[in-house]
Amino acid sequence: MSRPAPTFYVFHGSDEFTCAETLADFRSRLGPPDTVDLNTTLLDGRKATLAELRHACDAIPFMAEKRLVIVEGLLARTAGQEEFLGDLAAYLGRLPETTRLVFVEAKPLPAHHPILQLAQKDERGYVKQFVSPDAKTLPGWIEKRVQKHGGEIEPQAAAQLAAVVGADLRLLDQEVAKLVAYVDAERVITGADVDAVVPYAQAAVVFDLVDALGRRDGQTAARTLHRLLDAGEHPLGLLMMIVRQFRLLIQVKELKAEGANPQTIAKALGIHPFPARKLHTQATYFTDEQLEVVYRHLLDADVAIKGGEIEADVALDLLVAGLAVTE
Repeated sequence: MSRPAPTFYVFHGSDEFTCAETLADFRSRLGPPDTVDLNTTLLDGRKATLAELRHACDAIPFMAEKRLVIVEGLLARTAGQEEFLGDLAAYLGRLPETTRLVFVEAKPLPAHHPILQLAQKDERGYVKQFVSPDAKTLPGWIEKRVQKHGGEIEPQAAAQLAAVVGADLRLLDQEVAKLVAYVDAERVITGADVDAVVPYAQAAVVFDLVDALGRRDGQTAARTLHRLLDAGEHPLGLLMMIVRQFRLLIQVKELKAEGANPQTIAKALGIHPFPARKLHTQATYFTDEQLEVVYRHLLDADVAIKGGEIEADVALDLLVAGLAVTE
């Protein structure tokens, strides 16, 4: 005898992107989009009552075979409320066959949660946990994502993309789609393609330049500078990127003195978590006084270039050489 189709689902875990994608795929299999939309109810589980949930689930589908009810955050909110969870479990036992009820939780539920346990034991229930990839598994996630978009990527390029963008899966997916379109799915995506297409990549090279300056490694700083120039960066545009980097470092230095961590720095400055982490580290390379001196040198170089006193590329070479020995 075949197992009956589940009527209630528990989607939980930190990987919001894959969860949302799975839910979208689930909706697409219920019928035509217009009909599914008419028969879908989204409830805010942070304030929804059991009566509201039952009302939504007991409604008869309109010109369709199934109704879809999605409840976000209810199970985490009601953890420990034994009476409520007992009544909910009892209702799930008589959930109409015409309804598909999906509980969506942004964080993993504890293994002892009654509804999670019920969904695991009851043939009418279904559980799926969505775990975000960590730094070790993220490149592999990227490789699979590229394949899903119809392309192929070098492992080193996948690792580079992971390091540049970080664990924002939604953003990573957008960059993967751009990369596959860039190579027109005719060849393997390389690290050079990541440099050319992903906006964070050039910024990452500027981080390398500042890292070298922080270590007072003039040779590496000069080599990194010319890598950017050879890649087609305009000297004045590159100078502005370096100016912005040190302006951010001054702000990060002040925030760190107030006890800020990379997460709060990203929020305070409105920047991506990846550069926030890098800036948090780089701020240790310079004292407040050194950052002020560097910033003055940068502004002086800008004035000299725009005033026609010196060629931009020569000014950058002299600037980098001078900053590498800043005391």
